[in-house]
Amino acid sequence: MLSSKVTCNSHGQDSSYFLGWEEYEKNPYDGVKNPNGIIQMGLAENQLSFDLLESWLKNNPQPAAFKNHDNQSIFKELALFQDYHGLPAFKNALVKFMSEIRGNTVSFEANNLVLTAGATSANETLMFCLANPGDAFLIPTPYYPGFDRDLKWRTGAEIVPIHCSSYNGFRITKSALEEAYKQAEKQNLKVKGVLVTNPSNPLGTSLSLHELDLLVNFISMKNIHLISDEIYSGTVFSSPSYTSIMEVLKDRNLMNTEIAKRVHIVYSLSKDLGLPGFRIGAIYSNDELVVSAATKMSSFGLISSQTQHLLSEILSDKKFTKSYLSENRRRLKERHEMLVKGLQKTGIRCLQSNAGLFCWVDMRHLLSSNTFEGEMELWKKIVYEVGLNISPGSSCHCSEPGWFRVCFANMSEETLNVAMQRVQSFADCMAKKNIQSRHQQLLQRNSRRSKSLPKWVFELSFHQREITADER
Repeated sequence: MLSSKVTCNSHGQDSSYFLGWEEYEKNPYDGVKNPNGIIQMGLAENQLSFDLLESWLKNNPQPAAFKNHDNQSIFKELALFQDYHGLPAFKNALVKFMSEIRGNTVSFEANNLVLTAGATSANETLMFCLANPGDAFLIPTPYYPGFDRDLKWRTGAEIVPIHCSSYNGFRITKSALEEAYKQAEKQNLKVKGVLVTNPSNPLGTSLSLHELDLLVNFISMKNIHLISDEIYSGTVFSSPSYTSIMEVLKDRNLMNTEIAKRVHIVYSLSKDLGLPGFRIGAIYSNDELVVSAATKMSSFGLISSQTQHLLSEILSDKKFTKSYLSENRRRLKERHEMLVKGLQKTGIRCLQSNAGLFCWVDMRHLLSSNTFEGEMELWKKIVYEVGLNISPGSSCHCSEPGWFRVCFANMSEETLNVAMQRVQSFADCMAKKNIQSRHQQLLQRNSRRSKSLPKWVFELSFHQREITADER
């Protein structure tokens, strides 16, 4: 009686990424009410700079009260119907903010911007615009687990992984791009484009200029699209500095070419401003047809006029945005170092990173076997015994077992300290078990070796001990 969309199992909800959330929600940590609960380290949320936003709201009460600068009510104006193009004041403020994040090295046109209810909606809308059901997009691994839902579930599009490896820090290579394209052809899939997150979720690294050039050359040669999901662009807290795909197009004099029309950017205020509940996303495209179609589709997921008005006021305060971006980056860097150093004390290392709200953590040495079964076994121990919800690499389609995404910006410093104490206890316990296991294996080997020796060896050994005793 229901549609195949309802009854199919392509949503991805059964991924360990979402299952970990479910376990956390059953037993959430609270320092007072539930100190033995599960600490949520699987949520990439930025809670480090709310005080800056709240301070601005306190000093600027009119926008939140739906009043203009003359203290007159604009409630009726905001409450009445708005078309899906969005408020011009907000779109202008948003494109200027996007330029500011990129050091004003590039500018964005408000007419090329489509507002959506978060980045999830933006990515899905682009899939509807660029791909038919059964067409494929290539995505470097590891990638955000939600893409299996966002890009595939309702659109019918397919994902073909571009397998990246730890040997070079999971960087994109020309050979990996070509191999993924060949795999798609073997599966009789028409490749419509490549999608990357820059900075990467879950790696926490920004793409190098070499990688960005590779991508532009690849889509040019294959005549396909490139989607650059840049929702973490404002979280780059250390070198190397951030380079947007728009900067590459500008520097290569490609801005007014057909290639530029096939490059599309996804942006959101969920990570940079820490406002996922406000559902503010955007598509930026140089293709008029894409902008027109995406704008019509956005009617299914609009941003409220009240939200647009409030954020247009915040983003138009250039003194505030400059101060916010600088201080937020400083806090992210400090918290990132706290996690990295805390894990290092337990013998756990992280991939070197410069952005994001998480670290890509190497726990391969803790696996019982170098398999994804071993990874899931370790993940379950960490969730149920240690009481930490982290995301296993397999949920991010990593091709190597033993890597995990661990978030650090969605909790207080006190909670992170508790998490590190739990990791230390777990690592100590694992080290003790490993020593006992090696000792047991040594005893077993010696036992087997003793049993394999002939009887005369024992007799000779006994005779030698008798001679030694007589000499004493």
